[in-house]
Amino acid sequence: MNKLLQTLLYLLIFVTTASATKIKGHVYDQKTGEPIVGASVRIEKTNKGTSTGLDGSFEIKDVDRGVLTLRISYVSYKTVIKEIEIAKEDNPKLVIYLEPAGKDLQEVTVVSQKNGSTEREARRIEQQSVQVMNIVSGRAIEVSPDLTVANVIQRVSGVSVERNSNGDAQYAIIRGMDKRYNYTLVNGVKIPSPDNQYRYVPLDIFPSDILERLEVYKTLTPNMEADAVGGVVNMVMKNAPDRLQVIGNFSTGYNQLFLDRKFMSFDQSSINHKTPYELNGRAYQATPNDFGKGVFDYNLKVPPPNLLGSLSIGQRFLKNKLGVIVAGSYQNTYRGSNSTFYNVSTSVISDTNPFASIVNRSDRQFSDHQKRYALHGKVDYLFNNNNKISLYNVYVRLDNAQVRDAVTTNFNNSIYNPQAGNAELTYTTRSRLTEQQIYNTTLHGDHSLFNNKFKIQWSGVYSSAKNDVPDNTLISINGLRTNFAESRTVLVNTAPVTRRWQRNTDEDKAGYLDLTYKANIGGTNVDFSTGGLYRDKQRSNFFNNYTFAAVNAATNYADYSGNYTNIALSVTNPAGGVANSQTYEAYEKVGAGYGMVKFNVQNLEVVGGARVERTDQGYQMLFPAGELRPTGKQVYTDVLPSLTLKYKLDNKQQLHGAYFKGLNRPGFFELVPGGAINEDYVERGNPDLKRSLADNYDLRYELFPSASEQLLVGAFYKKIKDPIEFTFQADATRGQDIYYTPGNFGTARNYGVELDYMKFFNKIGIKANYTYTHSRITTPKTMRRLNSSTGQVEPYLVDQTRPLYGQSEHVANVSLLYKDTKKGWDAQIAAAYTGERINTISQFLNNDLWQKGFVQMDASAEKRFKHGVTLFIKAGNLLNTPAKLFVKGTNTADKNIADDVVSNGQTLIRSDYYKQSYLIGIRYKL
Repeated sequence: MNKLLQTLLYLLIFVTTASATKIKGHVYDQKTGEPIVGASVRIEKTNKGTSTGLDGSFEIKDVDRGVLTLRISYVSYKTVIKEIEIAKEDNPKLVIYLEPAGKDLQEVTVVSQKNGSTEREARRIEQQSVQVMNIVSGRAIEVSPDLTVANVIQRVSGVSVERNSNGDAQYAIIRGMDKRYNYTLVNGVKIPSPDNQYRYVPLDIFPSDILERLEVYKTLTPNMEADAVGGVVNMVMKNAPDRLQVIGNFSTGYNQLFLDRKFMSFDQSSINHKTPYELNGRAYQATPNDFGKGVFDYNLKVPPPNLLGSLSIGQRFLKNKLGVIVAGSYQNTYRGSNSTFYNVSTSVISDTNPFASIVNRSDRQFSDHQKRYALHGKVDYLFNNNNKISLYNVYVRLDNAQVRDAVTTNFNNSIYNPQAGNAELTYTTRSRLTEQQIYNTTLHGDHSLFNNKFKIQWSGVYSSAKNDVPDNTLISINGLRTNFAESRTVLVNTAPVTRRWQRNTDEDKAGYLDLTYKANIGGTNVDFSTGGLYRDKQRSNFFNNYTFAAVNAATNYADYSGNYTNIALSVTNPAGGVANSQTYEAYEKVGAGYGMVKFNVQNLEVVGGARVERTDQGYQMLFPAGELRPTGKQVYTDVLPSLTLKYKLDNKQQLHGAYFKGLNRPGFFELVPGGAINEDYVERGNPDLKRSLADNYDLRYELFPSASEQLLVGAFYKKIKDPIEFTFQADATRGQDIYYTPGNFGTARNYGVELDYMKFFNKIGIKANYTYTHSRITTPKTMRRLNSSTGQVEPYLVDQTRPLYGQSEHVANVSLLYKDTKKGWDAQIAAAYTGERINTISQFLNNDLWQKGFVQMDASAEKRFKHGVTLFIKAGNLLNTPAKLFVKGTNTADKNIADDVVSNGQTLIRSDYYKQSYLIGIRYKL
């Protein structure tokens, strides 16, 4: 019986394997040869079928032997019906080409793909680009875990990000070059920055869902503005589609941080955006009644869920001549961090004791309520094939209401006894509302004459940027910890309350003109281009600061119950510091012209020429406070050549080489010699600061094996003359006054290699990149030594060679993708590694603050249903990775501190934890 069953089992297995097998193959575009992702492959008269994967491959299992009919279809392509015979187990792999479904539809398909919103077209743009560049497609942005442009850009090779106090990415560092060495474009037009000190644009102000694609240029051509050494970020906004398209999404979520602690907020309704001085005139003497008390009305609460939404509507009319699109985005989120910060004393530094010592610990809780708005619209009209005009407008705004609540423990007195639970404390609470906004309107025209031999492109641009921080309030109260019980006592002695108004506005008016003439010279088609721009930038900066003291200094606040609104205060500077050196006006006028030639000789493409830029930059301090140079001006002209060579080895691989000379201009604040008071130090400008000039060399091997895959291997070298770095410097006449000041420091060098890899295996894909960067700059540092003749410790200068500020030696990204077109699944997990880098440059030798290397891991997934509905989830900072700052050295006195701050020869200075964030939402596409 057992033998009979065994024989029947063998027979069943034999029959099954003999009569069933599987079909494998690939589906390609007949015209381009590129894989088609998501094509339907079905066996007629059966329920068996599948869809092609990310590499165009498919596999159907358990197919019966014999003749069957295969149906292959995809939107906008002609359906292919193929009869095949399954004769044995190992059938040859099928190769099927789909033909676009008709001339009209083919043209529509090509137009829609050129926007770079798909992975295929993004890779094609990279391959065809004159510049060395990387692109994040609109589709990649849509399915990623990222909500802002700043988070999206960290996925690009060679790019790391600088984060704000709540852990969100804010600024891009490209190839180890600090954010100051990059500029930002919207649809190819430079936009001003709302930053109150610098010219770089905070990328977290832009929500990612209004983008069609994100471009990062790493080399320049003569027709591009030259003030970039690291690179250029170009945000390409959504364009009008060929047919009616409606895309909307709504999502909600929460941050793990506020499941563990409460959110602290304040009453913003009492904030006045104008100071008493502005409302009543310079002679007015302010009283406490002129100031609202809502900034002292703090309350702890459980924040509501985050809410995010966006909507875009677009279509072309009048036989595709008129295109209209309107898109908007709104994000209302609650973020924060838990931070521990150790303040240090540098007075102990000397040759025999070379590192600063910790004097206190500040435990801080940040609570940020952010509202992010974006609205953009574009209208374009195609008069005919030779003339097109467009009008584009974009408005973005970020409001951030932040409370920083801190308790500082003093280590440097006799009261401190951690074993007994005794310490002297300081309670400091800051309430701050920051409103940033950017507006741009661009009128643009494209014209072709003489059978496309002569082309004209022009743009008229108006842009503005504003940063407003009204009534930034800080209050400090002394306290005690006795037997581990904490209590507040009295206001601190010196300036216990400050209320500060800061505001700056930039206005840019610019005109662009580009002319191109096509000629045939010796059988070679040559494009001769010339043109230029003129920009008039005006800045207005306002600063007003009021200080307060207690009416009764002996008042005890041990019964603090959630707000300080009942504290009786007097204004100690009723004129409000009107004559402040940070109130100034500035301008920058840039005129530029260029000449460029472009031609192909067999497989070699050559683009070269030169750009000339003349800069006229100046400032006027409206209320100088004894500064020797209350007005200043710089005028200079730079000739900036460039050459790009691209050699095609075959249709899928090429060599890309480039040289360009770039510059970096000082920001307005960096020239104004007045001091700006920050939280931990005082900054001031340097009217003698020069622009930096850089020679940049690039070489990259580029392989595009299919439309969605790539291998990029490159190297770069930068030689920067007069690089600009901030260092702590003593005042020339008052050595005891220390300022954080920009300066030029000789010549710096920065070089490295980049690897960018993208590969798909049916439903699985991998995106990975790695960048190694090495830089060196030499700057003077202070040290102290004992003067044997006087017996006094005196400072002296010594040169220190170190990496550039913000440069990480190692930067890497890895994303694992899953895509099932048939079942509508998209998922990915993305990890970004940023190696250690300098965060703050110290005045003293070897006392720079370094940020530890860290891994940021995020994930996202979505499921598509019928009728254009998609459900998605996004999760950020899955590993709860902290940001940690340290000094590469130790002071023996720090070993007596109860906190674990000294390890492996390093001293911990700051650690910030942000916790995980989660989001779930729905998207609709018509």
